[in-house]
Amino acid sequence: MSPILLLLPLAALAIWALVRLGRQTEGTGRGQWRVTATLLAAVLIGGGAIALARGGFVLGPVLIAVGLYLTVQSRDRPAGPREPGMSAEEARAVLGVSAEADAAAIQAAWRRLMARAHPDQGGTEGLAARLNAARDRLLRK
Repeated sequence: MSPILLLLPLAALAIWALVRLGRQTEGTGRGQWRVTATLLAAVLIGGGAIALARGGFVLGPVLIAVGLYLTVQSRDRPAGPREPGMSAEEARAVLGVSAEADAAAIQAAWRRLMARAHPDQGGTEGLAARLNAARDRLLRK
């Protein structure tokens, strides 16, 4: 097998690794694991391709399998911690009601604010969702 045919898959792996590393958006700890796993996977897959080309029909598939395993494992993103719910004090501040407000006052404040914050009225979805969460928290839905 010619050296050019061996270099083409290695060049493709290098380009794949660089593109994948360019898409990293995690924080430092998880990003370093993904960088290391991506580079190691590229080396293992490339080594497996070279081993197969030279007749290593046992070592080649093992190296490629380990490289693919690392690729899949480094792509799995663990579910982040769930954001804690809105506190009652924060919900009252969002709706602008006092601590003694009853359900009718909470509902009236929500309607008044939602009339301006609804996306159909020029508001944003985020603000409308925050108002809904505040109302739900205070009414215990």
